[in-house]
Amino acid sequence: MPRPPALATTTTTREGRATRDATRTNAVDSAKSVDVDATTTRDGAEAIARDEGLRGHEEHLKYRYATYRARREAIESAEGSLDAFSKSYEKYGFNADEKSGEITYREWAPAAAHCALIGDFNGWNGEATAMTRDEYGTWEVKLPKGAIEHGSRVKVRIFTGDGAQIDRVPAWVRRATVEEGVMGAGYDGVYWAPEEKYEFKHAAPKKPQASRIYEAHVGMSSNDPKVNSYREFADDVLPRIAAGGYNTVQLMAVMEHAYYGSFGYHVTSPFAVSSRSGTPEDLKYLVDKAHGLGVRVLLDIVHSHASSNVNDGIAGFDFGQRAEDSYFGQGEAGYHWLWDSRLYKYDNWEVLRYLLSNLRYWVDEYKLDGFRFDGVTSMLYHHHGLQMEFSGDYEQYFSTATNVDGVVYLMLANEMLHSLYPEIEVIAEDVSGMPTLCLPVNEGGVGFDARLAMSIPDFWVKYLKERPDEQWSMFEMVSTLCNRRYTEKAIAYVESHDQSIVGDKTTAFWLMDAEMYSGMSTLNEPSIVIQRGIALHKMMRLVTASLGGEGYLTFMGNEFGHPEWVDFPREGNNWSHDYCRRRWDLADADHLRYQHLLKFDKAMLALDNDYPYMGAAHQHVSTADDGRQILVFERGDLLFVFNFHPTNTYEGLEIGVPEQGKYRLALDTDAGEFGGASRCGFGVDHFTSPEPVESWVGPYEQTPRAAKMFVLSPSRSAQVYYRVHEHTPVSSEPSTEDIVRENDASASNAR
Repeated sequence: MPRPPALATTTTTREGRATRDATRTNAVDSAKSVDVDATTTRDGAEAIARDEGLRGHEEHLKYRYATYRARREAIESAEGSLDAFSKSYEKYGFNADEKSGEITYREWAPAAAHCALIGDFNGWNGEATAMTRDEYGTWEVKLPKGAIEHGSRVKVRIFTGDGAQIDRVPAWVRRATVEEGVMGAGYDGVYWAPEEKYEFKHAAPKKPQASRIYEAHVGMSSNDPKVNSYREFADDVLPRIAAGGYNTVQLMAVMEHAYYGSFGYHVTSPFAVSSRSGTPEDLKYLVDKAHGLGVRVLLDIVHSHASSNVNDGIAGFDFGQRAEDSYFGQGEAGYHWLWDSRLYKYDNWEVLRYLLSNLRYWVDEYKLDGFRFDGVTSMLYHHHGLQMEFSGDYEQYFSTATNVDGVVYLMLANEMLHSLYPEIEVIAEDVSGMPTLCLPVNEGGVGFDARLAMSIPDFWVKYLKERPDEQWSMFEMVSTLCNRRYTEKAIAYVESHDQSIVGDKTTAFWLMDAEMYSGMSTLNEPSIVIQRGIALHKMMRLVTASLGGEGYLTFMGNEFGHPEWVDFPREGNNWSHDYCRRRWDLADADHLRYQHLLKFDKAMLALDNDYPYMGAAHQHVSTADDGRQILVFERGDLLFVFNFHPTNTYEGLEIGVPEQGKYRLALDTDAGEFGGASRCGFGVDHFTSPEPVESWVGPYEQTPRAAKMFVLSPSRSAQVYYRVHEHTPVSSEPSTEDIVRENDASASNAR
């Protein structure tokens, strides 16, 4: 396997300060597009056409792109193509020849003096199955067909240069297990080669205009206090997700991790499926079941770091050698002090092979539809975002602090994925807001499809903790929700798993606290706390989904206001699973108000089927009135009216509308079906008049809309209107009004 010389470590130069911020503080009517001639010689500066704020950093962009091109060309020269390079999982680790059945095991360990394969198959004899080394430090052994039994345990014994010997779980292993019931037992690699592999039955759904993402952790998805399985999740939880209107499930904690309490982020074996929840074939069953339900599957991929656990994972292949002979950097460059984890050396040839092949393997083997890259900020900067406050100054993004090697790896990863899998979706978790992160690689971007809008949940938590209701600012709300780069997509959310971890609170618990345990029965009148909590829970979700991005995400259970935090089994809680599960029984109970929050969530997502608004380019805020706490905006073909005032109801509220005509109510957070007071009525026609209406967004006067109309705006509620005859619902699925009518009877009983 020929290779070019080792890739050079890159550095950056410091450019001048950016002249303006490219983020927006108000919505825009349409996203700008850039037409770059495909025949033009690209140099990475094409992104400037989208964002003039980048002009002061043109040299950095060109240098970054040149490094990417050089690295890609080196791969193509040595390996034939990026395609072939990223399929190295077919050569490394364990692979059996399809014709002869001969088993080949390969492992990169250039600092080892000697390696041997050990396991159940040879009685763990370190002298029985010696390996040979090539000139690049890859060790290899070939075994006859059937020499290793499917499901048997394996490890590689490494003899170091100083005479020590260490046993390690193979880096490319596809299954790793720990002996149950044995205190302190370590993980073993498992040779996985079933005679009958799972055969997929369903084609993957197409990439949606707007992803409605359900973030889920399989292990904690049971109603019972236990670790749930992939098959139980597929049979019991996936139907809930599909019925709720989510078109994508994002699976956490699938990559093998020795420490359950890490939420899956301290990965030990990147190619292995977490054995706590089942086998690789069980995960394939889950993905296939999701596709059959019309739900795409994203994997929470962790390439930003690896567990420092040397006994159970890939960190064990670092035993003090040079950085160029390791998967990880050495010294501070290879250690994340806050996470206590190891950091990959992204300019190493074999690290690129390993990580790119890891992505390819998950897609090819499990038919996954994309990834959510965890901890991207740590990959983008040498300081990993630690003790940093990102102000939006472009100097923070393009300087000597930028880890160009990490950025270039992400460019290679995104280019490989998107060129081979046109329907794939790749999302970045980045707190810094780096410009170009979600622009195409051929325009000088990093290539992600979207980023998580991570400032939004922080905004909501701050308001819930510090701001009385009457001080909620509509201008601040709009500024936060719309503060994103208009040429780069964002996934909006009120809360993810981060807000649910023990020590924090779910949104529902911030709103209703202990009354969630005593005041959620429909058999009694709701208290003021419960009324407020249910009303704001719905409004926060609707305004976030409609104004905050080009997609929407929720964490498992929060769609119905799950009351409890997440606390994984640990010594401090006597290894209890009581808070490491999901209380589906609360949402299913006819006598509890959780059903109202769930019904609203379904209706909110169904509205996106009828009138696709989440991914719509048209977005215009016409009113953000702090005094009356009124917010009016358009998204797609819909008109949204929010009244966050705790007590004031406005009869005959005058609002601007984009076109003259007749408007009707499509969704009402105050509907009885959703636990509201039913102060508005469906089927009422609202007619416009041609006079423009004065409107302001905070201190800024807006251009009047084409017409005006009068609506009823009840306190603590939101209404969504559509223009009659202007738009025909595009979905064949149940409409929002269908869902409302379907729930009329149960809502009447609940009231």
